[in-house]
Amino acid sequence: MRNRKRDVSDAPTASPARRRDWRAYFARTWFIYLIFLIVLIWYGIFRYAPMYGVQIAFRRYTPSAGIWNSRWVGLKNFERFFTSAYFTRVFRNTIVMNLLNLIFAFPAPIVFALMLNEIRHSAVKRSIQTISYLPHFISMVVLTGIMHDFLNDTGTITTLLNRVFGLPRKVWLNDVNAYRTIYILSDIWKDLGWSAIIYLAALSNVDTDLYDAAEIDGCGSIRKIIYVTLPGIAPTIIILLILRIGSMLSLGVEKTLLLYNPNTWEVSDIISSFVYRRGFGIDGRADYSFSTAVDLFNAVVNLCLLTLANIVARRFSETSLW
Repeated sequence: MRNRKRDVSDAPTASPARRRDWRAYFARTWFIYLIFLIVLIWYGIFRYAPMYGVQIAFRRYTPSAGIWNSRWVGLKNFERFFTSAYFTRVFRNTIVMNLLNLIFAFPAPIVFALMLNEIRHSAVKRSIQTISYLPHFISMVVLTGIMHDFLNDTGTITTLLNRVFGLPRKVWLNDVNAYRTIYILSDIWKDLGWSAIIYLAALSNVDTDLYDAAEIDGCGSIRKIIYVTLPGIAPTIIILLILRIGSMLSLGVEKTLLLYNPNTWEVSDIISSFVYRRGFGIDGRADYSFSTAVDLFNAVVNLCLLTLANIVARRFSETSLW
């Protein structure tokens, strides 16, 4: 059989009606694509473009020489971190603080949202919600300043603890044994109401017919929460838990820098604060390459934890990030 050339007229072409439909659709939704484009530009400039500087972790970087002209040292900076006297301390403190945050601070908004969901008086519910949101909008600098004032030897909380429980008057932020408790409790207080918003939104999507069916079956309030409410918001909890595990080595550096001091470095010094001190030369000469290597190690471990958490969630549930 002879091959014949395909006629150009045989090629499929978009019909005029389809082109008009596409133009009409774009005319209605162009602003959505514009917003998406702005987000892409923002991520490109502030998230992907700075990755060019990651190579500092593999060089002996000096500002006068620049990135490309600085000497390549390979994994030397990582070896310095893993063999330094501070590695065990900062890695242990970071893991412990994040585990405490995961155990106590992560479930707190869930419990708070479940409690709010049980309140039937709308005015009381709105008032409690509004009051619980307020601490989130307090600047971290202001918050830590309040904590320093309240927890010094003459502060309000110190005086209350002394009179009610007979505890000694002292600067609690200088106490190694009290630092972690103060840090976690202040985290819960500041973000309790704000973090509960997403759970309240998930609760509003739970089918009310399920509550009626559970009540017919004789379930009380607690059993409704166990068998109806928690399964209804389980996908939201799993997604947020995966994201939280994916940032296990990332702790609020701003709050740590404002709260800790040399007296509590043994329990408060974390990877982020260590990177800050070494990068800006607070402990001596600024070491940009070393701090970049430590921060890159932090990011890689977080990525591995995120991937592992997603694999586990996908295997034991129907919810995962990808």
